[in-house]
Amino acid sequence: MQKRRALALFSGGLDSILAAKVMQQQGVEVLAINFTSPFFGCSPTVEGEPVAARYADRYGIPFRSIALGEEFLEMLRHPIHGYGSALNPCIDCKTFMLRCTRQLMVEHQADFVFTGEVVGQRPMSQRLDTLNLINRECGLGGLLLRPLSAKYLKTTIPEMEGWVKRGELPAIRGRGRKDQIRLAAEFGVDDYPAPGGGCLLAEESYIPKVKDLLDHHQLPKVRDFHLLRTGRHFRLSEGCKLIVGRDSSDNEKILAGIAAGEITLRWADGGGPLVLLVGEADDAAVRLAARILLRYTRAAKQAPARLSVQQDGQRSEISVVNDLLEEELESLRL
Repeated sequence: MQKRRALALFSGGLDSILAAKVMQQQGVEVLAINFTSPFFGCSPTVEGEPVAARYADRYGIPFRSIALGEEFLEMLRHPIHGYGSALNPCIDCKTFMLRCTRQLMVEHQADFVFTGEVVGQRPMSQRLDTLNLINRECGLGGLLLRPLSAKYLKTTIPEMEGWVKRGELPAIRGRGRKDQIRLAAEFGVDDYPAPGGGCLLAEESYIPKVKDLLDHHQLPKVRDFHLLRTGRHFRLSEGCKLIVGRDSSDNEKILAGIAAGEITLRWADGGGPLVLLVGEADDAAVRLAARILLRYTRAAKQAPARLSVQQDGQRSEISVVNDLLEEELESLRL
């Protein structure tokens, strides 16, 4: 029988690892597709590699990572099926990634696509009705297999054609993890991430920054969302926002993300954070940014301080009084 090839939607979590191992056990050639965005797939690297790549390599799963771009951000702004409990468009997000995976099938000569989804595990995107909805809207039709829960779902083309033996697939459903842990032991999968969504759009502390960006920028870029994970954020005016580095790592990320025309400030007489003004920064915004910056330095209170201002390689200097009150600072914080 001809060996079949499948693309896996792969997060690096236990369920996606197990789904890939189940397919490999049935003789299917697997390529793990790991989509990244400013909101997920952004966990720290381990020994210089993304976490998902590390687990794919550990368990012998060929791997490819793909960054989602501007079209994904447009989906985030206007999700057809709305948001979850926070700002997480889970149904539209999964549908979007599956459509992207469908487009990769020709390039990789794949016969079908599979995921590690489990019926009933997540309240929004893995209910039986939403799994069926995603299946209808992603364009894969009968070529989308969810091997861990396949026995609770409609038979797919890979099963009907005998590419995959339905009777040998697991029958996992619900929010418990016992069946996955047992299956992991059978495959020798003894190292995997702790369960969790891993999406910043479901994190309460992150949501105000995302909402602020969507409210104040008609065409935000991927870079703008990446910067949301860096530093402290303050809204100075309708058209201008300030990012204050927390440490040297933040300062480096801010430096790497500066766009043409944007202004940065530093305290001229000592160490401290780098700050970046994003948007339309007039003189009032620059001076307010300088006062905020001084709150995170050792500059003397209620005294003038010098600040270095840089824009497009041109340096200048201003002097402001370190007099910003805590109440005013907090009123501007996102």
